Amino acid sequence: MVRGVYIERSMSERMTFDMAIDRYLADVSTAKKLSTQRSEKPRAEPLRAFFGKYSMAAITPDLVARYRDQRLATPSKRVHRVIGKASNLSRNTVRLELALLSHVFVTAIKEWRLGLTHNPVGGIRKPSPGESRDRRLSTGEEAKLLKAVTSYSNPMLGWIVNVALETGMRSSEITNLRLRQVDIGRRVVRLSVTKNDSARTVPLTKQAAETFAEALANPARPDDCDLVFFGDPGRKGIRKPYAFTKAWNDIKLSLGLLDLHFHDLRHEAVSRLVEAGFSDQEVSAISGHKSMQMLKRYTHLRAEDLVERLDRVKKRTLTLA
Repeated sequence: MVRGVYIERSMSERMTFDMAIDRYLADVSTAKKLSTQRSEKPRAEPLRAFFGKYSMAAITPDLVARYRDQRLATPSKRVHRVIGKASNLSRNTVRLELALLSHVFVTAIKEWRLGLTHNPVGGIRKPSPGESRDRRLSTGEEAKLLKAVTSYSNPMLGWIVNVALETGMRSSEITNLRLRQVDIGRRVVRLSVTKNDSARTVPLTKQAAETFAEALANPARPDDCDLVFFGDPGRKGIRKPYAFTKAWNDIKLSLGLLDLHFHDLRHEAVSRLVEAGFSDQEVSAISGHKSMQMLKRYTHLRAEDLVERLDRVKKRTLTLA
């Protein structure tokens, strides 16, 4: 104490992780975006189940490493329809849980002043990130998919899928669109709320503009609803964005496209921009990727397209010679 290195540990010994995660969700999580709040609540549950009764001072790197290993060996609740059985939790799922645990400790150390000397998550090896997806739509798959979603009873499903393929917008960006954000005349959509908090303006292809024109003219839209893609009113009479996940999954199942994720449509759209010759800066301005490294994970060029381009370059070189 005389040397000034004494750390009062009584607060961290009295506070259990149960108490800490409750305080974090109430005080810290609520200041984040709604989408983050919704994802952090279920992400906190396995952490609570494992660490809940431990005091904050008793959570060590060895204990965190044991949690990591147990979670990586935990079967996923989602049955993999292709192989007919459940696989283990993804490495990225565990990484996100550990990231939440880490931020609880960072907050406890810097803001709550619990007297903790270190963040135990910093002393363990994190699961390596999973491989980036490279799922692309074949011409036949795209034709079948567009036919199915276009003929679906609710036309909004077809409009949403078309917009995703034409613009590369995320599903949340599409479904949360308001009428005022779509400018058909200028053929742009202005996004103010995005995943990375960076507002951007998305240019529209002719097909995307036509799709939005149909959506804006939807005769089923109530006069008091300004959502482009709207759902039924809830218990409080408030309309939320159209929830299309079940319809999307049912159509995927019927078409045999079990491994296709809706987010793959964004991959497809961004890859097509690259294949069309747009620069990285132009693509990132449209897609909203902040870093070129992240953009590269989304652009998977078809080898056959590169072969055709190589042939064109070779032919041009021979002609000039």
